[in-house]
This record gives sequence, structure tokens and C-alpha cells, in this order.
Amino acid sequence: MLKISPDINDSVIDEISEIAINNSISALILTNTTNKNRNNLIELQKNEIGGLSGKPLEDISNNIIKKFYKKLKMDKKLLTPGPLTTSSKTKEVMLHDWGSRDIVFIELNKNIRQSLVELINGQNIFECVPMQGSGTFAIEAMIGSLTNSKSKILILINGAYGHRMKKICSYISRNNIFYEVAEHEIHDCNKIQKIIDENKDLTHIFAVYCETTSGILNPIQAISDLAKKKGISLFIDAMSAFGALPLDINKTYFDAVAASSNKCLEGVPGVGFILVRKSVLKVSKNNSHSLSLDLYDQWKAMEANAQWRFTPPTHVLAAFNQALKEHSKEGGTKGRFKRYKENCKIICERMSSMGFKQLLPDKIQAPIIITFLQPDHPNFEFEKFYNSLSDKGFLIYPGKLTVANTFRIGCIGHLNKKDMHQAIDAVKKTLKELDIKLN
Repeated sequence: MLKISPDINDSVIDEISEIAINNSISALILTNTTNKNRNNLIELQKNEIGGLSGKPLEDISNNIIKKFYKKLKMDKKLLTPGPLTTSSKTKEVMLHDWGSRDIVFIELNKNIRQSLVELINGQNIFECVPMQGSGTFAIEAMIGSLTNSKSKILILINGAYGHRMKKICSYISRNNIFYEVAEHEIHDCNKIQKIIDENKDLTHIFAVYCETTSGILNPIQAISDLAKKKGISLFIDAMSAFGALPLDINKTYFDAVAASSNKCLEGVPGVGFILVRKSVLKVSKNNSHSLSLDLYDQWKAMEANAQWRFTPPTHVLAAFNQALKEHSKEGGTKGRFKRYKENCKIICERMSSMGFKQLLPDKIQAPIIITFLQPDHPNFEFEKFYNSLSDKGFLIYPGKLTVANTFRIGCIGHLNKKDMHQAIDAVKKTLKELDIKLN
């Protein structure tokens, strides 16, 4: 149990709540006595029974109880690929209002852009162009702004997000061909090379780093080596990879990569960004099909006066800036990868010990989200399984495959080993409640 003083502010309530959850505290005692205005309280309530532990603290304690109840009741742990669980400090910075032309906010934006370029070691070579909206907004901005009617694009597909890139190309009339494999398979680079050799006018390859449809880790380095060898521009959808899986321009060739403020960077949804080679960005004027998704215009505006062209998502950006600070403190991409890999190992090993089967072999399983086959058991219904876990404070994802009935458990976000064990304990309890034995 943990006994709490009433003399605390909202940010401390957030921190204590997170500590209580992460350390499996059985109960909170709300509240202890106060150190504030003790003499006044005693004088005002001198005729009341109970002194400072009774009537004088009733209103103060009730207020604290309400705040703790709301905090502990509402925040479930998100075992998803995004949105996902964020830190208390990341949430806390969104409690402030920010002026978009204030020098503090302008410096915040500069720091975000600089930090993201540094994560790929792209200083002086790449530019960061942030865009309002989800990751898909960033992908469409990348495709629409950095290609044109003369481009010919090879799209590598093994899930929903490869298909989405193809759909975007169709919407904005970009010439494309595609190479598709099953959702649980990676692309064969020998076949990619054959396609390139058969299409001499090919200008771009679009690839997904980690396809969250299945959690598969695509062979980005091999694809990159082939694109560089053939002199073809590589664009990467790194939504579920950036910030945790390695991506360094000194090792991996690419011209542009798109990612998001949430997912492995552990900010909140609402901002996408594109890291693009300067030489590619500078010749992209008038390519875009869209006013709001024009990377060139967005970049020129930010370079001119450090301003967004349209109203910026101020609170999202403040949270993003805080999340990037925490990312750096953890050890950057290597540190984040280490924690996620540990989380993934716990989930895979413990789910396997209960009889669940993974869709993917370990060698192509990214430590981002794991797909499990739904058990062939008469008592298993995904909705009941999901709702039971939700009642226990954990949210997972349904499957997104066509090849099999599945569900997905994520291991990213502001979660650690203890969270993973608690989540799998909840799965174990749920199986018992549903009378399901898999072993």
C-alpha cells in the first residue's frame, strides 16, 4: 500500500499513479495529513471532531481522491502499434497552451527537426519536413511531392501499408508497378533485381520497413544495397520502425523516409514527418498534387521564418519534443531497440508456453508487434478475449491478415518488462475465465 499526502499537484499525481501501476501497488491510502495552513484549519474547525484527520481535510482529500480515481481508472496499457502508452511527462507538457509565433515554440520546432535528422546521422545532407496529420498524410506528402508524372515506381507489398502506397499512387496518377508476396513472407531481392532489369525506366522503389499488418521485418538493408547499385531512388515507410530499428545514412542508402510522432518515438499522434535528401527536395518544386501536402512549400516556409504554413498542432509538437528528449535519455535508437526486444522476448516466450502460436518465425519478427494465430478452441472468441483483457487494463489489436485468423500484441510504447509480464498474466487469467486450455 502507498499512503499519499494531500499536498501534491496534478503532475505529481500523474507520476505517483504511473509508479503505482508499474509497481503493482495494491492500494492507495488517500490521504495523509496536510502541512499547509495547519493553524488556520485547526482554528476554523476547532469545534469539529477529528481534527486534521477528519472534517478539516474532507474537501481537500475528496478532491485528491477524484483525481487519482480518474487517472488510475482511465489509462489502460496499450499493447498496440499506435497510438500507444506515453510517459507522464509527455502528457504533462500538453497541459500548457503554446503560441505558434512565440520564440519558445519556434525553438521547440527547430529542436524537433534537428533531432530527427541527427537520428539518421543526416546532418547537412537531409532535411526534416514535418506535416500535420497521421502517418498516411506524411506518406502521401512524400510520394506526391518527391515524384512526378515522369517517375516510374516499384512498390514492394506484403501487407496493408504497401497496398496503401499503391492506392496513393493511383489517386495521384503516379506510374507504378508492384511486387507482392504473402503477408507472412519477405521480398526476394533476386526477384526485385529481375524486375529492375526488365524495367529500365524505373526511377523509384517504395518499401515498408516493418509491416504492422503482421509485424514482419522486411530486408531493408538488402533492398537499399540493390537500389544503390542500380541507381534507383529508395523511399521508406518507417512508421513502425523509426526510432527503434536501425536507420543510418552511413550504412543504408535512401532518399526519403517517412515516420510519425507516435509509435517508437512515443509521442502522441498528430504529426508525421519526412526526412529527405536535400538534393531531392530542392528539385521537387511544383510536383505536389496538393496544397496542404506540398513538402517543398512546407520546407521553404519553415526555412524562411520558422513558421508552419497552416495552424500547427502545438500541443502534439510539445509532446513530441518531450518524447524526443526521453528517447535520447534512453540511449537513442539502440536503447529503445533494447527495451522493445526484451518486451518482445517476454511476450513470445510466455505466450508460447501457454500454447499460442506465432505467425512469423523469429528471424523475420520485428520487436514491434507480434501476430498470434487465434486458437482452434470452441471457447475462443476474439471479442470475449479482447474485452476480458480490456477489463484488466490492457488493449490489444485484432488481426489484419487475409491468410489466417489472428490477433496482435504490441511491445512498444512507454512499457517495460514488468508491464509485459502483467499483460501476459492477464492473458493467463482470461484463458482460465473462458475455460480454454491450449497445452
